[in-house]
Amino acid sequence: MQDKFQVGAIASVHGIKGEVKVFPTTDEPEKLKRLKSVLMRTDREEREIRIQSARFHKNMVIVKFDGIESPEEAQKYRGATLWITREQAVPLQDHEYYQADLVGLSVVADDGEKLGTLTDVLGTGANDVYEITLQDGRTVLFPAIKDCVKDVDLDAGRMTVHVLEGLLDLARPSGSA
Repeated sequence: MQDKFQVGAIASVHGIKGEVKVFPTTDEPEKLKRLKSVLMRTDREEREIRIQSARFHKNMVIVKFDGIESPEEAQKYRGATLWITREQAVPLQDHEYYQADLVGLSVVADDGEKLGTLTDVLGTGANDVYEITLQDGRTVLFPAIKDCVKDVDLDAGRMTVHVLEGLLDLARPSGSA
């Protein structure tokens, strides 16, 4: 399981006070307003940095960090990613999982057949969809619903699914749209 989760990426500088525009990479971008600090990763370093303020502007979050006081200083961090620790993440309810913990799980059918590996989680609005790369390299999309996902065992690194009739017939070669 991952101990850090990406919550955003610095897209550009905003204004003259050292603020930056952050593209949120989390399901709950409003959480960025409540954080006191984040881990900032650049090509050169990872460091904790305090957040002075955060506000929404269109699809971005305008963030002011401690110690970054000018557009020139802020420009140095363009492209940096912002991370939080597991302890800072939103607490989960029963049968909820962090997407980062699901990617890489071995996927097994409820009849015991090893299907492949969960390679991506796609948010669709109504429910998530799990992309599973099958043993033969094809990919198939499984809806993340009770009828399909029977068990998730993070400790064992395994997800057990029920394969709905005809679902594997929809598998496509990896990398095709």
